[in-house]
Amino acid sequence: MGDNPSAAAKWSKYSIEDGKLTRKQEFCPKCGPGVFMGVHSDRKTCGRCGHSEKNE
Repeated sequence: MGDNPSAAAKWSKYSIEDGKLTRKQEFCPKCGPGVFMGVHSDRKTCGRCGHSEKNE
């Protein structure tokens, strides 16, 4: 494994709509803006603090 995620993986979390940058995924409620939640089949988790939420 590399030290950092690939650039393509980073840019897949953003899109440009009407000339503005929008974020596709949600942030971790504990870590705050800048730390995305990882999406799994049955849950969302934060890779930084370990916070987990079950999908409904």
